[in-house]
Amino acid sequence: MRIAFVSDAVYPWNFGGIEVLERTEAKELAKSHEVHFFSMQWPGMRREFKSEGITYHAAHKVTQEKFYRHGRRSIREAIVFSLGIFRIFRYKFDVVIANEFPVLHLPILKLYCALRNCRLVLDMHEVWDKKYWTQYLGLLPGLLANAYASVALKTADAYVANSSTTEGSLIAAGVKKHITIFSPVIDDQFMSGIRATKKKSMIFWGRLIKEKRVDKWLDVVRQMRSSVQNMHAVIIGDGPERENIEHEIREYGLDGAVELRHAYSNERRAELFRAVKEAGLLLQMSEREGLGMIILESIALGTPALVPSYSPIPKEVREMCVVAKEGELAKVAARILESRDKGRYIKNRENLKEFYVSRINDVYSALFDTLK
Repeated sequence: MRIAFVSDAVYPWNFGGIEVLERTEAKELAKSHEVHFFSMQWPGMRREFKSEGITYHAAHKVTQEKFYRHGRRSIREAIVFSLGIFRIFRYKFDVVIANEFPVLHLPILKLYCALRNCRLVLDMHEVWDKKYWTQYLGLLPGLLANAYASVALKTADAYVANSSTTEGSLIAAGVKKHITIFSPVIDDQFMSGIRATKKKSMIFWGRLIKEKRVDKWLDVVRQMRSSVQNMHAVIIGDGPERENIEHEIREYGLDGAVELRHAYSNERRAELFRAVKEAGLLLQMSEREGLGMIILESIALGTPALVPSYSPIPKEVREMCVVAKEGELAKVAARILESRDKGRYIKNRENLKEFYVSRINDVYSALFDTLK
């Protein structure tokens, strides 16, 4: 089959959980199908090229500074990206797999599919409601965006939801067509080769944006310094909040306790996983999370995950974590770090098999069969 992936951000030129997931799916499907990827052109990325079996089409140059404005996605860049999607009309595909965001592009893809007798599959990681849209964009823009998204999200032929929570939100939003729950975030074969020695450190890794609440994470570290000897914490990532995080580390006097590293490139993925495996605990404070990719990968590497009770991660991920009230996180984190048997803090480890990369081709083959 000829398959087109469509997403404004693309890994490894832009690092994020969704981008890693899309790249993984595209790379695996390229082993059996002809796969193209339409995106924006990030720094260091050529306009037209082929890599690991995927043909990339990148248009309109973008940087992190342009992509994020005032801590949120740029509306201007979303418009430019959506208009640039018209270049897909030069090609003939059987299936288009599109990231739901930035939403503006979805009617264009639906038009393409109608004219080309193609099927549109939406890769769903979150379903925003009216409350979240208005919080994110403001009252009037948020209401307009919510109305637009409510219609646009219902135009696909099928949906791949990353969790049962996202599936439930889709159904609540009125989506009645085929929904497959699948999120292949664990490269089971690659991870099996990672070797590391456990250390008494706490880690967070991922894109540094406001929703990840790294400010709260640093506050937990500050509280733990009095109860954990030689407290060591590691943050790995880049993003619009990096400068604020650097300032907060200095303000809290955590320079000696918190190590802030830049995100690892795709070529250094083994180093990233080794750093995660070496940690004694992952603390994830995010207040907006469609799945919790870093949680799953950390648990797969044998590093327990601690999340606050307000965490929006779905049930199948939460069941593997330690959950505590926000005010008790420092005490619980200290207990886990001091434990000699950290593995006992990982629950329901058998849930991991539902997230294995090795299942991609089987799952998508079954999905494609339903669309014929």
